[in-house]
Amino acid sequence: MKRGFASDNNSGVHPEILTALSVANEGHAVGYGGDQLTEMAVNRFKQEFGDNLDVYFVFNGTGANVLGLSTLTHSFHSVICADTAHIQTDECGAPEKFTGCKLLPAETRKGKISTEGIAKYLHGFDFEHHSQPKVISISQVTELGTVYSVEEIRAITTLAHQYGLYVHMDGARIANAAVALDLPFRAFTVDAGIDVLSFGGTKNGMMLGEAVLFFNPELAGNAKYIRKQSMQLFSKMRFVSAQFLAYFNDDLWKRNATHSNKMARLLEKEVRKIPAIQLTQDVEANGVFAIVPKEIIPLLQEKYFFYMWDEHRSEVRWMTSFDTQEEDIINFAALIKSLV
Repeated sequence: MKRGFASDNNSGVHPEILTALSVANEGHAVGYGGDQLTEMAVNRFKQEFGDNLDVYFVFNGTGANVLGLSTLTHSFHSVICADTAHIQTDECGAPEKFTGCKLLPAETRKGKISTEGIAKYLHGFDFEHHSQPKVISISQVTELGTVYSVEEIRAITTLAHQYGLYVHMDGARIANAAVALDLPFRAFTVDAGIDVLSFGGTKNGMMLGEAVLFFNPELAGNAKYIRKQSMQLFSKMRFVSAQFLAYFNDDLWKRNATHSNKMARLLEKEVRKIPAIQLTQDVEANGVFAIVPKEIIPLLQEKYFFYMWDEHRSEVRWMTSFDTQEEDIINFAALIKSLV
Protein backbone atom coordinates (compact mmCIF):
# COMPACT_ATOMS: atom_id res chain seq x y z
CA MET A 1 0.00 0.00 0.00
CA LYS A 2 1.24 3.47 -0.87
CA ARG A 3 2.00 5.72 2.08
CA GLY A 4 -1.16 7.62 2.91
CA PHE A 5 -2.62 9.64 5.73
CA ALA A 6 -5.21 7.29 7.22
CA SER A 7 -3.50 6.37 10.47
CA ASP A 8 -0.13 6.13 12.15
CA ASN A 9 -1.15 2.50 12.71
CA ASN A 10 -0.71 1.94 8.97
CA SER A 11 3.02 2.61 9.00
CA GLY A 12 5.51 -0.20 9.30
CA VAL A 13 7.90 -1.07 12.11
CA HIS A 14 11.00 1.04 12.60
CA PRO A 15 14.19 -0.81 11.57
CA GLU A 16 15.73 -0.32 15.02
CA ILE A 17 12.71 -2.05 16.56
CA LEU A 18 13.02 -4.93 14.09
CA THR A 19 16.70 -5.30 14.97
CA ALA A 20 15.85 -5.44 18.67
CA LEU A 21 13.27 -8.14 18.00
CA SER A 22 15.81 -10.18 16.06
CA VAL A 23 18.34 -9.94 18.89
CA ALA A 24 15.68 -10.92 21.44
CA ASN A 25 14.92 -13.99 19.35
CA GLU A 26 18.23 -15.65 20.20
CA GLY A 27 17.97 -18.56 22.61
CA HIS A 28 15.35 -19.23 25.26
CA ALA A 29 14.00 -16.98 28.00
CA VAL A 30 11.55 -17.39 30.87
CA GLY A 31 8.01 -16.60 29.75
CA TYR A 32 5.29 -14.28 31.05
CA GLY A 33 7.70 -11.50 32.00
CA GLY A 34 10.23 -13.47 34.02
CA ASP A 35 13.01 -12.65 31.59
CA GLN A 36 15.93 -10.23 31.81
CA LEU A 37 14.70 -7.96 29.01
CA THR A 38 11.42 -7.36 30.81
CA GLU A 39 13.24 -6.50 34.01
CA MET A 40 15.41 -4.06 32.07
CA ALA A 41 12.38 -2.50 30.36
CA VAL A 42 10.60 -1.97 33.67
CA ASN A 43 13.71 -0.30 35.05
CA ARG A 44 13.86 1.89 31.94
CA PHE A 45 10.33 3.10 32.60
CA LYS A 46 11.35 3.89 36.16
CA GLN A 47 14.16 6.05 34.82
CA GLU A 48 11.57 8.06 32.90
CA PHE A 49 8.83 8.24 35.53
CA GLY A 50 10.37 7.53 38.94
CA ASP A 51 10.88 4.47 41.09
CA ASN A 52 7.41 4.49 42.70
CA LEU A 53 5.88 2.73 39.73
CA ASP A 54 4.26 -0.54 38.67
CA VAL A 55 4.47 -1.49 34.99
CA TYR A 56 2.27 -3.99 33.13
CA PHE A 57 2.92 -4.73 29.46
CA VAL A 58 -0.06 -5.56 27.25
CA PHE A 59 -0.75 -6.18 23.56
CA ASN A 60 -2.60 -3.06 22.47
CA GLY A 61 -4.16 0.27 23.39
CA THR A 62 -7.64 -1.01 24.10
CA GLY A 63 -6.15 -3.66 26.36
CA ALA A 64 -4.13 -1.01 28.16
CA ASN A 65 -7.17 1.19 28.74
CA VAL A 66 -9.28 -1.73 29.90
CA LEU A 67 -6.61 -2.94 32.31
CA GLY A 68 -6.05 0.51 33.78
CA LEU A 69 -9.73 1.30 34.22
CA SER A 70 -10.68 -2.18 35.44
CA THR A 71 -8.05 -2.07 38.16
CA LEU A 72 -9.33 1.26 39.47
CA THR A 73 -13.05 0.52 39.46
CA HIS A 74 -15.95 -1.71 40.39
CA SER A 75 -18.96 -2.22 38.17
CA PHE A 76 -21.05 0.31 40.10
CA HIS A 77 -18.57 3.09 39.24
CA SER A 78 -18.61 5.49 36.32
CA VAL A 79 -15.84 6.94 34.16
CA ILE A 80 -15.97 10.54 32.95
CA CYS A 81 -14.36 11.03 29.54
CA ALA A 82 -14.48 13.23 26.46
CA ASP A 83 -17.39 12.63 24.11
CA THR A 84 -14.75 12.03 21.42
CA ALA A 85 -12.60 9.72 23.60
CA HIS A 86 -11.27 6.52 22.11
CA ILE A 87 -12.78 4.53 25.00
CA GLN A 88 -16.16 6.07 24.11
CA THR A 89 -16.18 5.90 20.30
CA ASP A 90 -13.62 3.38 19.04
CA GLU A 91 -13.22 0.45 21.41
CA CYS A 92 -16.44 -1.41 20.60
CA GLY A 93 -17.71 -1.01 24.18
CA ALA A 94 -14.73 -2.95 25.59
CA PRO A 95 -14.22 -0.63 28.58
CA GLU A 96 -17.89 -0.93 29.51
CA LYS A 97 -17.99 -4.69 28.92
CA PHE A 98 -14.92 -5.51 31.00
CA THR A 99 -15.29 -2.90 33.74
CA GLY A 100 -19.08 -2.95 33.93
CA CYS A 101 -18.83 0.81 34.44
CA LYS A 102 -20.95 3.52 32.89
CA LEU A 103 -19.06 5.96 30.64
CA LEU A 104 -20.11 9.58 31.10
CA PRO A 105 -19.15 11.60 27.99
CA ALA A 106 -18.36 15.26 28.63
CA GLU A 107 -18.53 17.95 25.98
CA THR A 108 -15.20 19.01 24.57
CA ARG A 109 -13.56 22.10 23.18
CA LYS A 110 -10.81 21.33 20.70
CA GLY A 111 -10.98 17.72 21.84
CA LYS A 112 -10.37 18.52 25.50
CA ILE A 113 -12.63 18.20 28.51
CA SER A 114 -12.66 20.96 31.09
CA THR A 115 -13.20 21.11 34.82
CA GLU A 116 -16.55 22.75 34.09
CA GLY A 117 -17.63 19.84 31.90
CA ILE A 118 -16.47 17.36 34.49
CA ALA A 119 -18.16 19.15 37.39
CA LYS A 120 -21.68 18.48 36.14
CA TYR A 121 -21.09 14.76 36.73
CA LEU A 122 -19.72 15.16 40.26
CA HIS A 123 -22.89 14.38 42.17
CA GLY A 124 -24.79 11.41 43.53
CA PHE A 125 -21.99 10.31 45.82
CA ASP A 126 -23.05 7.70 48.39
CA PHE A 127 -26.49 7.50 46.74
CA GLU A 128 -27.11 3.85 45.91
CA HIS A 129 -29.36 4.62 42.94
CA HIS A 130 -26.58 6.49 41.15
CA SER A 131 -23.43 5.10 39.53
CA GLN A 132 -20.51 6.41 41.53
CA PRO A 133 -18.00 8.61 39.66
CA LYS A 134 -14.55 7.11 40.17
CA VAL A 135 -12.26 7.91 37.23
CA ILE A 136 -11.69 10.77 34.82
CA SER A 137 -10.05 9.62 31.60
CA ILE A 138 -8.26 12.02 29.24
CA SER A 139 -6.40 11.41 26.00
CA GLN A 140 -2.97 12.91 25.35
CA VAL A 141 -2.81 13.59 22.35
CA THR A 142 -6.60 14.06 22.04
CA GLU A 143 -8.63 12.44 19.30
CA LEU A 144 -8.72 15.83 17.54
CA GLY A 145 -4.95 16.12 17.47
CA THR A 146 -4.69 18.71 20.22
CA VAL A 147 -2.51 18.57 23.33
CA TYR A 148 -3.38 19.30 26.95
CA SER A 149 -1.03 21.74 28.66
CA VAL A 150 0.45 20.85 32.04
CA GLU A 151 -1.81 23.47 33.62
CA GLU A 152 -4.93 21.97 32.05
CA ILE A 153 -3.99 18.51 33.30
CA ARG A 154 -3.23 19.76 36.80
CA ALA A 155 -6.59 21.50 36.97
CA ILE A 156 -8.33 18.21 36.13
CA THR A 157 -6.28 16.08 38.53
CA THR A 158 -6.71 18.59 41.35
CA LEU A 159 -10.48 18.56 40.92
CA ALA A 160 -10.54 14.77 40.67
CA HIS A 161 -8.53 14.22 43.81
CA GLN A 162 -10.68 16.68 45.75
CA TYR A 163 -13.59 14.33 45.09
CA GLY A 164 -11.64 11.12 45.64
CA LEU A 165 -11.49 10.28 41.92
CA TYR A 166 -8.54 8.93 39.96
CA VAL A 167 -7.29 10.25 36.62
CA HIS A 168 -6.36 7.92 33.78
CA MET A 169 -4.50 9.09 30.69
CA ASP A 170 -4.83 7.35 27.34
CA GLY A 171 -1.35 7.99 25.97
CA ALA A 172 -1.60 6.21 22.64
CA ARG A 173 0.29 9.17 21.10
CA ILE A 174 2.09 10.30 24.23
CA ALA A 175 5.41 10.66 22.37
CA ASN A 176 3.84 13.18 20.00
CA ALA A 177 2.53 15.10 23.00
CA ALA A 178 5.94 15.14 24.69
CA VAL A 179 7.53 16.55 21.54
CA ALA A 180 4.75 19.13 21.09
CA LEU A 181 5.11 20.28 24.71
CA ASP A 182 8.92 19.95 24.65
CA LEU A 183 8.72 18.29 28.05
CA PRO A 184 9.79 14.97 29.56
CA PHE A 185 7.00 12.42 29.94
CA ARG A 186 6.77 12.71 33.70
CA ALA A 187 6.20 16.49 33.60
CA PHE A 188 2.67 16.09 32.24
CA THR A 189 1.85 12.70 33.78
CA VAL A 190 2.95 11.70 37.27
CA ASP A 191 4.21 15.18 38.18
CA ALA A 192 0.89 16.65 37.03
CA GLY A 193 -1.16 14.25 39.17
CA ILE A 194 -2.02 11.47 36.71
CA ASP A 195 -2.69 8.19 38.55
CA VAL A 196 -2.62 5.63 35.73
CA LEU A 197 -1.18 5.94 32.23
CA SER A 198 -1.69 3.86 29.11
CA PHE A 199 1.69 4.37 27.43
CA GLY A 200 1.58 3.71 23.70
CA GLY A 201 4.31 2.89 21.22
CA THR A 202 2.54 1.13 18.36
CA LYS A 203 1.57 4.38 16.61
CA ASN A 204 5.17 5.59 16.75
CA GLY A 205 7.22 2.80 15.23
CA MET A 206 6.71 -0.27 17.41
CA MET A 207 5.20 -3.52 16.12
CA LEU A 208 2.93 -4.17 19.09
CA GLY A 209 2.78 -3.64 22.79
CA GLU A 210 1.72 -0.93 25.21
CA ALA A 211 2.42 -0.39 28.89
CA VAL A 212 0.09 0.40 31.77
CA LEU A 213 1.82 2.49 34.42
CA PHE A 214 0.45 2.79 37.95
CA PHE A 215 2.11 5.78 39.60
CA ASN A 216 1.07 4.51 43.01
CA PRO A 217 1.77 0.77 43.25
CA GLU A 218 -1.00 0.44 45.82
CA LEU A 219 -3.46 1.24 43.03
CA ALA A 220 -2.25 -1.72 40.98
CA GLY A 221 -4.11 -4.06 43.32
CA ASN A 222 -5.24 -7.01 41.25
CA ALA A 223 -3.83 -5.73 37.95
CA LYS A 224 -1.84 -8.89 37.25
CA TYR A 225 -4.93 -11.05 37.59
CA ILE A 226 -7.06 -8.69 35.52
CA ARG A 227 -4.38 -8.64 32.82
CA LYS A 228 -4.44 -12.43 32.61
CA GLN A 229 -8.23 -12.65 32.71
CA SER A 230 -8.59 -10.03 30.00
CA MET A 231 -6.20 -11.99 27.73
CA GLN A 232 -3.48 -9.33 27.74
CA LEU A 233 -0.65 -11.35 29.32
CA PHE A 234 1.91 -12.07 26.60
CA SER A 235 3.64 -15.41 27.13
CA LYS A 236 6.77 -14.38 25.20
CA MET A 237 6.95 -11.04 26.99
CA ARG A 238 10.54 -10.41 25.99
CA PHE A 239 9.42 -9.41 22.51
CA VAL A 240 7.37 -6.51 23.89
CA SER A 241 10.09 -5.54 26.37
CA ALA A 242 12.81 -5.58 23.72
CA GLN A 243 10.83 -3.11 21.66
CA PHE A 244 10.48 -0.68 24.54
CA LEU A 245 14.20 -0.88 25.26
CA ALA A 246 14.94 0.01 21.63
CA TYR A 247 12.21 2.66 21.72
CA PHE A 248 13.89 4.51 24.59
CA ASN A 249 17.44 3.85 23.37
CA ASP A 250 19.03 6.92 21.79
CA ASP A 251 15.62 8.64 22.04
CA LEU A 252 14.12 6.71 19.13
CA TRP A 253 10.65 7.63 20.42
CA LYS A 254 11.57 11.31 20.22
CA ARG A 255 13.12 11.10 16.77
CA ASN A 256 10.05 9.35 15.40
CA ALA A 257 7.53 11.68 17.02
CA THR A 258 9.49 14.78 16.08
CA HIS A 259 9.43 13.71 12.46
CA SER A 260 5.72 12.86 12.38
CA ASN A 261 4.82 16.16 14.07
CA LYS A 262 7.03 18.02 11.60
CA MET A 263 5.29 16.33 8.67
CA ALA A 264 1.89 17.35 10.05
CA ARG A 265 3.01 20.97 10.24
CA LEU A 266 4.28 20.76 6.67
CA LEU A 267 0.94 19.35 5.55
CA GLU A 268 -0.83 22.15 7.38
CA LYS A 269 1.38 24.72 5.67
CA GLU A 270 0.71 23.29 2.22
CA VAL A 271 -3.06 22.94 2.53
CA ARG A 272 -3.37 26.47 3.94
CA LYS A 273 -2.31 27.61 0.48
CA ILE A 274 -5.48 26.06 -0.97
CA PRO A 275 -8.51 28.32 -0.39
CA ALA A 276 -10.98 25.46 -0.93
CA ILE A 277 -9.61 23.61 2.12
CA GLN A 278 -10.65 24.70 5.60
CA LEU A 279 -8.62 23.50 8.57
CA THR A 280 -10.86 22.76 11.56
CA GLN A 281 -8.43 22.05 14.41
CA ASP A 282 -5.15 23.43 15.66
CA VAL A 283 -2.29 21.27 14.38
CA GLU A 284 -0.37 20.51 17.56
CA ALA A 285 0.85 16.94 17.06
CA ASN A 286 0.62 14.64 14.03
CA GLY A 287 -3.01 15.06 13.00
CA VAL A 288 -4.56 17.47 10.49
CA PHE A 289 -8.34 17.91 10.34
CA ALA A 290 -9.91 19.70 7.39
CA ILE A 291 -13.14 20.29 5.51
CA VAL A 292 -12.64 19.22 1.91
CA PRO A 293 -15.01 19.59 -1.08
CA LYS A 294 -17.06 16.42 -0.98
CA GLU A 295 -16.74 15.59 -4.66
CA ILE A 296 -12.94 15.30 -4.60
CA ILE A 297 -12.61 13.10 -1.52
CA PRO A 298 -13.04 9.74 -3.35
CA LEU A 299 -10.53 10.86 -5.97
CA LEU A 300 -7.99 11.76 -3.30
CA GLN A 301 -8.57 8.46 -1.50
CA GLU A 302 -7.78 6.52 -4.68
CA LYS A 303 -4.22 7.85 -4.50
CA TYR A 304 -3.71 8.50 -0.77
CA PHE A 305 -5.91 6.54 1.61
CA PHE A 306 -7.38 8.44 4.58
CA TYR A 307 -10.54 8.42 6.66
CA MET A 308 -13.56 10.63 6.87
CA TRP A 309 -13.99 12.19 10.30
CA ASP A 310 -17.41 13.82 9.97
CA GLU A 311 -19.26 12.98 6.77
CA HIS A 312 -22.06 15.45 7.53
CA ARG A 313 -19.72 18.38 7.11
CA SER A 314 -17.19 16.75 4.79
CA GLU A 315 -14.45 16.78 7.43
CA VAL A 316 -11.47 14.45 7.00
CA ARG A 317 -8.57 13.40 9.20
CA TRP A 318 -5.03 13.20 7.88
CA MET A 319 -2.42 11.51 10.10
CA THR A 320 1.33 11.60 9.56
CA SER A 321 3.77 8.93 10.74
CA PHE A 322 7.44 8.41 11.52
CA ASP A 323 7.95 7.26 7.92
CA THR A 324 5.96 10.00 6.16
CA GLN A 325 8.19 11.72 3.61
CA GLU A 326 8.18 15.36 2.49
CA GLU A 327 7.48 14.22 -1.07
CA ASP A 328 4.31 12.51 0.19
CA ILE A 329 3.10 15.87 1.50
CA ILE A 330 4.10 17.88 -1.56
CA ASN A 331 2.57 15.39 -4.01
CA PHE A 332 -0.62 15.10 -1.95
CA ALA A 333 -1.04 18.87 -1.79
CA ALA A 334 -0.41 19.12 -5.53
CA LEU A 335 -3.12 16.53 -6.17
CA ILE A 336 -5.58 18.50 -4.04
CA LYS A 337 -4.78 21.67 -5.98
CA SER A 338 -5.28 19.92 -9.31
CA LEU A 339 -8.69 18.62 -8.22
CA VAL A 340 -10.08 21.85 -6.80
